Amino acid sequence: MNEHDSIVAWFKGEIPNHWFGAPAEISIDRDEILVIGTLPSPGFEDTDTPEMRQEACEARLAGFREDSRAERMAIARRAEKRFQRKVSWGARCEGEEQVFTTLASPAMTRLRMSERKVLDTLVDVGVARSRSEALAWCVKLVGQHQESWLAELRDALEQVEAIRARGPA
Repeated sequence: MNEHDSIVAWFKGEIPNHWFGAPAEISIDRDEILVIGTLPSPGFEDTDTPEMRQEACEARLAGFREDSRAERMAIARRAEKRFQRKVSWGARCEGEEQVFTTLASPAMTRLRMSERKVLDTLVDVGVARSRSEALAWCVKLVGQHQESWLAELRDALEQVEAIRARGPA
């Protein structure tokens, strides 16, 4: 079993069945494991306004965050020890999603003057408070607008990893 599948299976065994209405979505990178579960719907009525629905979902998310805090922290400690990654948690209810904790990892890069000017412009006009925040904003924007292309790259990488794992015959 590869590491990704091992982590997903471990969390399936650790997460209490009553927490989420469907299996949790587990995202993994080199530094972090992000677990996002879908909470059961608050049980809306046809007459509920969009504002009422949003308020109900926000209350459901806040309640889950508070009620599950101790158990989420205990699961995270065990996972961090086992998998050597930080664990972050989130939940969604209908269209609302909240990520309770996330890891912000530094990413060092060397930029030429023309690239620094882009970041400095974003800072100067108030889009970002610093070059670091401006760079994060740029990465987020690319991720939003190029998701299908990035998904293709991830699929190709998974195929390469599978071939590597088989090794030479």
